[in-house]
Amino acid sequence: MKIRPDVLRTYQSVHTWTGITTSLLLFIAFFAGALTMFKPQIDQWARPASLIAQPVSNERIDTLIEQAVTTHEKASQGFIVNFVEGGAALSWFEQGGGRELVRLNDELTYATLDDADKLQISGAQTNELGDLIDQLHRTAGIIGKVGHEDLGVLVLGIAAALYFIALISGVIVLLPTLVKYLFALRQNKGANRFWLDSHNLVGVVSLPFHLLIAWTAVVFAFHDPFYGGLGVVYGDKPLFERGGKGTQTYDIAELPSMAAYKQYLQQMAPDYKLEKLEFSQLHTPNPTVAAYLAADDRPLRGGYHDIIYFHPFTQAVGFSTVNLPEHGVYGPVVKSFFALHFGNYAGDYGRWMYFAMGLLGAFLFYSGNLLWLEKRREKKGEQRKSVKVMAALTIGVCLGAMLGIGSAMVASKWLYLLNLPLNHAYLWVYYSVFFAAIGYSFYRGAARSAIHLLYALFAVCVAIPVTSLLALVVPGMPTWTVAQSGLMVEFMAVLFALVFMVTANKAKYRAYYGERNSIWALPRKNELESNDFQQVTA
Repeated sequence: MKIRPDVLRTYQSVHTWTGITTSLLLFIAFFAGALTMFKPQIDQWARPASLIAQPVSNERIDTLIEQAVTTHEKASQGFIVNFVEGGAALSWFEQGGGRELVRLNDELTYATLDDADKLQISGAQTNELGDLIDQLHRTAGIIGKVGHEDLGVLVLGIAAALYFIALISGVIVLLPTLVKYLFALRQNKGANRFWLDSHNLVGVVSLPFHLLIAWTAVVFAFHDPFYGGLGVVYGDKPLFERGGKGTQTYDIAELPSMAAYKQYLQQMAPDYKLEKLEFSQLHTPNPTVAAYLAADDRPLRGGYHDIIYFHPFTQAVGFSTVNLPEHGVYGPVVKSFFALHFGNYAGDYGRWMYFAMGLLGAFLFYSGNLLWLEKRREKKGEQRKSVKVMAALTIGVCLGAMLGIGSAMVASKWLYLLNLPLNHAYLWVYYSVFFAAIGYSFYRGAARSAIHLLYALFAVCVAIPVTSLLALVVPGMPTWTVAQSGLMVEFMAVLFALVFMVTANKAKYRAYYGERNSIWALPRKNELESNDFQQVTA
């Protein structure tokens, strides 16, 4: 396919500048997003088994709830029932609670029954490690709010729109050589050509994934303006029907049994598995229970669940993400946006696929920056300041974000031993390491800091399984069990460690033995001695 050279240059310029202005934010979003595909496993790994609710049998759960709500005021206002195989566990928020994604100061009380059916309680702060990684995925770590929306979400929405343009323009640039060079990884033509071929291959093969992620991210970020625009069509008529305020307060003793709730939900959503019931505002005229329903063979509105909100005493449904006949076409269409973004429509296979595509997406943005830098570097002499700054930012931001997440995971188990506020400490660890990596990259230069930060990533990844092992034997540590996450976190950490070690060695080799005029080159010892001799003799 032939395209005029001036048209190609225009689209290449569009692709370059839309890519370079968004790449660092999108790298963070994609890497964190890949990890959130297994957020439940990360949460299970981070939370000690000794500090979570101990389940009782299905026959005893109602007795447990009755004792808890009659003796603890917070439990009478709302509580959570987590269903496990053959039983259920009870907890409630002693402090905090609500529907925000990340709440840093929440404290949970866990309740169980002893052999004599006497109430036993314990408490612990919530561990939001998985949600904080998810928040990093949604905001790229940008703090602040605009109205009720996170500033980072809006910024990433703009980045996603530019990213969509970069994808289209990139494909147009590739069209003349697409068939000939798509699967050609030309290693014998230099490192730059290999990076370009790899960048193009990943971009084209994963194009459908990137298009739908870009489109759905824009919809998520700007749904309020979209609805506001529909208001011009609908006028004063509300887009969504809101339930009226209740007038009757119910006695908590009138709550149906958990078996009754399970039977009710089985009739409404027969193909789902009930995982959790979350009761709230039970002492008010507007009580609510949220039923979290899981399924591996269908699209879900949430990352891992569909949710039905209904009245705990009358069972009147207030809102449901389970497709019901009254939803018409609108319900499945809206759910498809969420499911396509979350990758839950194909169960665990889909999550592994999205995990891999997320990491490849991060590689796409990182390699794009490397190509931009190589194209603009000086072939001889000192590199331009703009190239040095972008190189330092690329290394500092990309490697710093990964190092920050890894450091927070390593700190997770030790924070229990030190008895520190977990969630605030996660933020301190992440941002301290992230900005330290950026500062180090500017201080030592991109070439040297890339090697050192990659070795630091290797060390952090190795520290994760080592920490898990030490947590089993160090006195004073809460109890973790191997079955909590099935060693998946440890296995992936070792795999990442090997990748970072190989990458660090290759970066080091290229720095000392690669092209001498590259921005990634470092002077060898004999070169330094030669330069010193020339300065002395001069």
